[in-house]
Amino acid sequence: MLPAKAYIFISLNAVRTVSIIALLLVFSSSILVMVDDIEAVNAFVNGGSNSNSTTNYAYIQNSTVPNQPAGVFWAVLNRLLIIVQTIVLILSELGWPAAFFDHYFPVLGSDFGVGALGVMQCLIGASVLSHFVKVFPLVSGFFLFSIGCLNILIGLIFRERVKSTRSILSFRDRAEDVLSSLDKIKETPFSKYRTDRDAEMGQSVKEPDAAHTHT
Repeated sequence: MLPAKAYIFISLNAVRTVSIIALLLVFSSSILVMVDDIEAVNAFVNGGSNSNSTTNYAYIQNSTVPNQPAGVFWAVLNRLLIIVQTIVLILSELGWPAAFFDHYFPVLGSDFGVGALGVMQCLIGASVLSHFVKVFPLVSGFFLFSIGCLNILIGLIFRERVKSTRSILSFRDRAEDVLSSLDKIKETPFSKYRTDRDAEMGQSVKEPDAAHTHT
């Protein structure tokens, strides 16, 4: 049976894997939504939609672009910012490059927990869900928002220890320490007594009865 720390290590890395998958889904869905918005705007500009029938609409038909001055710019910029944020958060979850995050974005670095990461994921999910979108972006946004809430909870529980606890390298070092301690425990009291006695008599452990051969 595995120790409790092993189950914690597996659970935290499972959450990290699901978090990366959710970010990848939002990354993909944001690209699709941006492409659909551009196609809808082009159709509207080229006369594919009746301009008189869309003047009373808050959004351009079949898009998330608001029907207002510079609405296309802000809609596309919003999607580009979401894409960039998801890339940054994926790299943060992978822990690469660690020196870059520790120096320029310490809240996503190795010395901080995943609470701030969860807040950012919730903000991205809320930004996606604040518009009328198709099924794939809708599910991706809900999924990312849920994982963000879970990361906030994990950050409150483990705080700054979470990234060192789920680190593969640190877990391997702890496992090697446990194995070395088990090897020390295997040494019986009798063998330790023989070793100490032979050391006091100036004799080798491998040849404990060498002094009795010359009689």
